[in-house]
Amino acid sequence: MRILLAEDERSLSKAITAILTKNNFSVDPVYDGEEALRYMKTGEYDAAIFDIMMPKMDGITLLKTIRRSGDLTPVLMLTAKSTVDDKVEGLDSGANDYLTKPFDSKELLARLRAMTRVQAAKGDNILKFGDLTLDRTTCDLKGPKDTVKLSGKEYQMMEYLMNNPRLLISAERFMDRIWGIDSDADISVVWTFLSYLRKKLQAIGSATVIRAYRGQGYALEEKDP
Repeated sequence: MRILLAEDERSLSKAITAILTKNNFSVDPVYDGEEALRYMKTGEYDAAIFDIMMPKMDGITLLKTIRRSGDLTPVLMLTAKSTVDDKVEGLDSGANDYLTKPFDSKELLARLRAMTRVQAAKGDNILKFGDLTLDRTTCDLKGPKDTVKLSGKEYQMMEYLMNNPRLLISAERFMDRIWGIDSDADISVVWTFLSYLRKKLQAIGSATVIRAYRGQGYALEEKDP
């Protein structure tokens, strides 16, 4: 699951990014409202976290701007303010939830899960395709013969594939989606992790394959009978 984090306090941004990454989220951290708006326009996110008090464009203005454009990405607002009026303004502007600083990491994760649960197959944390089952809670991938636990990046790539079965996904798309728009990682890392996933599909006895199409990308498909 990919998250845009807009928080101008660098130490807090770094801490939240570490928490989310440890829990198998892919995070793009930005540090002002204008940069966040640019990322929202060019990226594809499952959820976003906006601090209310940010330079260049505050979180409420940012939220109103993306909602006017028709962007329905779930948004969690972070605020140092705790008055009812501030919370009401955020919710009335289109926020899905809010969290008052300081907060516990468990509460942050719980609110993100609750906020995105509707997207995740209307509360179903199980993804299915062919003979595969992916548990979004445990990161377990189950096949006909066995079950394996996926690492963070493996899980994110398989979730993306299973959410888009039979559709071509380019290596560049994987890079943007999983590693982030500004990642310094080499594109060969995509091929490496796809190789890991193919081996795990074989290990659990799956008839599902990650098929490569030269010059186009990769697709999750069932083997030809």
